[in-house]
Amino acid sequence: MIHFINYFKSGAKNSDDCGVGIEHEKFVFSNNKRVNYQSILNLFEKLYEFGWKPVKEGKNTIALKKGNKNITLEPGNQIELSGEKLKNIHQTCSESQEYIFELNQSLKKLNLNLISSGFDPISKIEEVPSNPKNRYELMTKIMPLFGKLSLDMMYRTCGTQINIDYTSEKDFSKKFFVVNRLTPITIALFANSGIVEKYKSGYLSYRSYVWQNTYRGGLPKIFLENMDFEKYADFSLNYAMLFIKRKDKYIDAKNKTFKNFIDEDIENVTPNEEDVVDHLSTIFTENRLKKYIEIRSMDACGWDCLCAGPAFFIGLLYGNLDAVFDVVKTWNINDIIACYRDSPKKGLKTILGSKSVLDWSKDLFEISKKGLENRNELNSKKQNEVKYLNHIKNIIDTNNTNAEEIMTQYQKDKNFFNINEK
Repeated sequence: MIHFINYFKSGAKNSDDCGVGIEHEKFVFSNNKRVNYQSILNLFEKLYEFGWKPVKEGKNTIALKKGNKNITLEPGNQIELSGEKLKNIHQTCSESQEYIFELNQSLKKLNLNLISSGFDPISKIEEVPSNPKNRYELMTKIMPLFGKLSLDMMYRTCGTQINIDYTSEKDFSKKFFVVNRLTPITIALFANSGIVEKYKSGYLSYRSYVWQNTYRGGLPKIFLENMDFEKYADFSLNYAMLFIKRKDKYIDAKNKTFKNFIDEDIENVTPNEEDVVDHLSTIFTENRLKKYIEIRSMDACGWDCLCAGPAFFIGLLYGNLDAVFDVVKTWNINDIIACYRDSPKKGLKTILGSKSVLDWSKDLFEISKKGLENRNELNSKKQNEVKYLNHIKNIIDTNNTNAEEIMTQYQKDKNFFNINEK
């Protein structure tokens, strides 16, 4: 356990060094069909012109790298930007804007299209091509054994992830407490996956429904309690492993826990720090801890909302943490879990305790806005980060999520490539 605890402690930053990182995934299509691996390689070649360099696994290119940024390849050839940790939302938004420009220029040359949605609105699972990334072959065999929608998660979902820092164990505990209790709010506010296989799914965030029925996913009840490094270490040690990696080989861990791995070895292999890193990265809960906190409950979305989620959370967690903590600490755990289960379908209408998610969102918006004002991080035009909350304000003012807006437009247009990138 001490190795896990020390690993988490080593992630603590000075307050001046706390940053924000964004990761966001997108679907790539060719003639209304998801692209295969060869098409991804062709796209990567176009991106080389912008300074991206290949990352290999054996002979296969599985990612691109430029500085501290990566473009990674997901199981169904979704592509993900893993941005670098930056100081403020101005910088992270600029990073995403530059990436999307490079991506769009490369896509045009190949006549390919993007869809920014939490769930593939077009393809059936059997229509989605795979790729030769080694870990996905093993995951494709194991994941559906324990979660009925695990393959849908792997091959047909896209999300937005926010990475934030902590300054101490106490600071981690408060932030982790907040982000987990806010999970159903986040799902509702950023719902963007209402259409499945070209039909209304009955959900606003079908992606979130899928993740709730995925092996290793969900919102553990213990995460809604007070968490410290020791409790998270104990949780991780007693969590089933997915695989053990040695060089480019992935070994099935046979659903044994990391504690089993320490006590017994598996396949005559003894654990090392890389195993700790791999294990923590395959705990697919809504939020998780590495050397930073990952917030993982947002659907992928187009440009208007891409910067809004990070701004919302930075305003709360870096700018006004005590205020938001005082709000969520009064919430009943069973009410949160019930709201979590309902929010993918009911969205802003979901009830949490005595109020709707919409009403809670209004309160949280004001707390985040004040937090961003407190930070007063200015761009070259002397604007602070509050500007990035406009997308959320519009959702709250109209009581209309991305999912509902796109479903309305889709009924008129029937072309996702015209409507989803707004």
